[in-house]
Order: sequence, then structure tokens, then C-alpha cells
Amino acid sequence: MSSHNQSEIFNIAQLTCPLCRSKNIKLHYNIKKYTLQFKVDKCADCGFIFMNPRLKDRAMIDLYSENYYTGNAEYSYYDERQALKHSEYVWKKRVKKIRQYTDSGNFLDVGCAFGGLLKTASDYFTPFGIELSKYSGKYPKSLFGDNIHIGSLADHSFKADFFSVITMIELIEHLADPAAAVSECFRLLKNNGLLVIQTANMDALQAKLLKDKYAYYMPGHVSYFSKSNLVDMLQRAGFKKIKIFYPVEFGLLPKLLKSRYQFKSGFDYLRWVRIAYYHYISKIRFGNFAATSSMVVYAFKKE
Repeated sequence: MSSHNQSEIFNIAQLTCPLCRSKNIKLHYNIKKYTLQFKVDKCADCGFIFMNPRLKDRAMIDLYSENYYTGNAEYSYYDERQALKHSEYVWKKRVKKIRQYTDSGNFLDVGCAFGGLLKTASDYFTPFGIELSKYSGKYPKSLFGDNIHIGSLADHSFKADFFSVITMIELIEHLADPAAAVSECFRLLKNNGLLVIQTANMDALQAKLLKDKYAYYMPGHVSYFSKSNLVDMLQRAGFKKIKIFYPVEFGLLPKLLKSRYQFKSGFDYLRWVRIAYYHYISKIRFGNFAATSSMVVYAFKKE
């Protein structure tokens, strides 16, 4: 990629850590496995890893076009509507877990994509969503109207103290200013409200062994957390009660059932051995150590 193209896609490199503002940052990895190559730095003081320089806003939005959801891009995801039956196993179990802490009210999914989680949550909550992608966001907007905002946490019009639950499922790693986003979630939540974050723990053995080959290093991911600096960021935003689940809060069975959407023959059930192994090895943890990188954080707003 030429320097001209680089200047069109990337911002100027940051000289301080976006989380703790330390100047003690240095190159962590050069990620070269994508056509869009990028660098990630690491803060020696708080351990936060971040893309540096970061993508410009326009370049970030362009990543989430129709091609991203249809598998026609190098960096892509799947259209959850094509796996609706199987994805619902996870959504239903997640909503059931959330309802152990708060069972009604307004429910905001940040990065709601096609609105699958919201549709499931709407059996108990009033659904709201924020989605950056115009392509995926138009579908939940057709279901829930003005309750869906096409944009970001920085430009919505929702009121403070309005939501009982906010979810950010594999979303916070896409945000250039995660501290501001978490603070905004705190402002939007009612007292006793719940923020759910699913992301990777970069301090875990899995990420450390794989180094720059770890799958989480991809063009749309600009912020990479450890358990400790994610908790610190939440506490600075005002969250006092924080609970962490490894690898997820909804158990193994929904993951197994969801995986069947990719199965083409009976032999594919052998994948369940790998999925189960990963799930149970994820239970190995102590202090800030974890064997695998998967984690889900429940943060509660308490006065």
C-alpha cells in the first residue's frame, strides 16, 4: 500500500495510550495477514493494545458494507438471518441469563447488526439498537422503526437513565474510543442497570502463544483489552459491581447447537469435540491468568 493510500485510510499515529494517556507505548505487532496491513502498539503501563495509527472514520464505515456480511470481502462476518434458528439458541440463553439480574425495561444492543438478539429480547424488553452499518441496520429498523439508530454511541439521541440493559457483544474492540463509549453507556443506564460486554482477553495464554497470528487481530478491531484494564476502565466510568464469565455466561450447549448451522454431514459433529475442549479449558484461570481469551463482563450501575 502506498504512502498516499495510507494517508487516505489511516489517521496520524497517536503518541499516548488511549486508555491511561501514558507515553510509554511501543510497537507490539505488525499485522500482515490482510491486504489492509496495520500496526498495533501496546502500553507498557496499563497493557492496553490498540491499532496505531487508527483507521479514519470513513475507512472504518466502509469495512461494514454488504460485502462484509455476504462473505465477499477479505474481512467479513456472516448474515445472522441465514442462521436464525441456530443463533437463537445462544440469544435465548443469553437473555435468560440477563433476566436473572433485570427482567424488564428498555434494552439497547450496540452493534445490533440485523437485530437478532433484539428480536429475542423483545419478548421481555422494549428493544432499541445502534448499528454503524447502513446495510445491516436497515433490517432491524424495518422491524423496530425509530428505536434503531444508524450511527454510533457518539451521535444518537437516546436519553440518560433510559435503559435497563445495554449489550456490546463483540463490539467494544471495534471502537476507537472505548472509554468514552463505556462512559456513555453508564450515562444511558438506569440505576441498577446492566452493561454486558463480550470481547477477548489479550492477557490470556491463547493470545500470547499465537502472537500476531491470533485471529482477533483483524482490520475492524482497533482496541484490545486484558481483563484488568477492561475492569479498570469500567470502574473509572462509575461501574462498581463487575462480574466476569469464562468463556461465556450461557454455557456450552447453546454453542454446540449454534455450530450446526455450518454442518453439511454427520461427520461435522466431530467439531463438537473441539468446541467442548475449548469451552472447558477456558475454565482454567486464576487472578489475571486465563487459558483462553474468551470472556464476558457484566457491569452494574449502582448509586
